Order: sequence, then C-alpha cells, then structure tokens
Amino acid sequence: MSYIEGFLIPVPTANKDRFIAYAREIDPIFLEYGAKRVWECWGDEVQHGKQTDFFRAVEAKDDETVCFSWIEWPDKATRDAQMAALMDLMENDPRFDQEQNPVPFDGKRMIFGGFQPVVALGEWP
Repeated sequence: MSYIEGFLIPVPTANKDRFIAYAREIDPIFLEYGAKRVWECWGDEVQHGKQTDFFRAVEAKDDETVCFSWIEWPDKATRDAQMAALMDLMENDPRFDQEQNPVPFDGKRMIFGGFQPVVALGEWP
C-alpha cells in the first residue's frame, strides 16, 4: 500500500502565485524520484478551533493561509530511499538554492510527517 508524507505550511497570502510557481518547479522532482502523486492544496475553508486548529499548529499569522500538501509514495521503503537521494540533490541543485530560488514561506513553521494508510476507499482523481 502507498505511503503518504503530509505537510502543513503557513504561506503569506500575498505569496499564493509564488507558492504555486515554486511548487510547479519543485514538485516534479519528487515524481522523478519515484513519488506517485504530489498535491498542493491552498486553504479555502479552514476554521479556527476553540482548543487547537491548523493555524495554531503552524503559528499562522493573520496574513497567512494554511496549505495542506502531501506526497504519495509507492511504499515506505521507496520514500525512505528516495528522500535520502533527494537530500543529496538539494545540496547541489540550483532549484533548491535559497538565494536563487527562495522558498515563498517560512519553512521553520512547516510541519510534516509520514503516514501509513490504514483505510483507503474510492478512487483518486
């Protein structure tokens, strides 16, 4: 079964177009390294909670939108091997150079994790 790596990212709302452009440049690299799908989702109906919520999870500011993204890998072993290779690539590839191609969000507040699906129903688009 697939392995999912999920991300919550606080993105300045004014950087929406930059975020999309950055994703269009960087996300295909994950596909080249074996990912099955990459999804970038812009927060549309994200509610503020009473105890906790997506905004608090990433310390989002009033002028930021919380984005939810994920990468679907064929399995955990593929993800582990390919992410190690990608870390090496990031050291040398100009697409990851922060001076030439700065990330359009505060990566220190991005949270992420790997998830093993336990129930999967329906079809993916």
